Amino acid sequence: MSQNLQLAITAFGGPETLKLQHTSVPTPNDNQALVKVAFAGVNPIDAKTRAGLGWGAEKIKDSLPWVPGFDAAGTIVSDAGAFKAGDRVVGRIVEGGGYGQYLCADLDALSRIPDGVSFEQAACLPVAGLTALQALELADVQAGDRVLVLAGAGGVGHIAIQLGKAKGAEVFASCSSANTDFVSSLGATALDYRDQALDAQVQDIDVLIDLMGGDVGEAALACVKAGGRVVTVPTITAPRIIDAAKEKGIEAQGMLVKPNTQQLDMLTAAIEAKSLLVEITKIYPLEQGVQAHVDIQSGRTRGKILLEMP
Repeated sequence: MSQNLQLAITAFGGPETLKLQHTSVPTPNDNQALVKVAFAGVNPIDAKTRAGLGWGAEKIKDSLPWVPGFDAAGTIVSDAGAFKAGDRVVGRIVEGGGYGQYLCADLDALSRIPDGVSFEQAACLPVAGLTALQALELADVQAGDRVLVLAGAGGVGHIAIQLGKAKGAEVFASCSSANTDFVSSLGATALDYRDQALDAQVQDIDVLIDLMGGDVGEAALACVKAGGRVVTVPTITAPRIIDAAKEKGIEAQGMLVKPNTQQLDMLTAAIEAKSLLVEITKIYPLEQGVQAHVDIQSGRTRGKILLEMP
């Protein structure tokens, strides 16, 4: 019988709790397809879940060992629904499992990958791309809005900058000095957060896309004008940011990214049309997933980190 090599969270803790395991290739039900995974995205939520933090950890605490990976790109193994064997697909996998050679995915979670888009590019989109798109929509970003994106060089941030510019917004983005050229190349005004406080660099912001949370997210509220809008993505500190914003007369809300194949189709089409760039900073083989987690939890990665399946 074929084996399915996976990288699983065996206990809550540091990256070293990720261990390789061999399982049988899963059998899809009537509403699923079996996907041979080519690449999976590594996201901050993966590291937080592994550490035992947030809603993801609460959901899986009684299911360890558990295989993370909420986004994956690969090939349909056998005909299922509207998909044919060999179709290239990408999906936001709510149940996880992307860190493995095979997974069963709900048919309504999968999108076809256009011919002009690689597996690697597609694998960057289900979590980071949808988060960026849905955050901008939740904040009702309009042409002419002044938008501040925190962590502009990161996986979500660098996509949010481009989508904000496409809406006609004036975009500012915080980053380190090492990433100012990169952020500027995407069309944003780069703000070096180590140079001076953000509110000393920019004021009268209409929309804050907070991808940092905590002390950084709360401090950035000083840049937002009264009546401005804030979407804060890190769920752990969302209540704190929302309360602090309310005291300043600013509307703030948290969000959880939702699967949306229509939006995923829009993002892959934008890549094919070369109107959206995804930056891939590192691709690790699955067997080096521990190092990928060391990188992602540093909070200093540019663009996306991927795992390649053997």
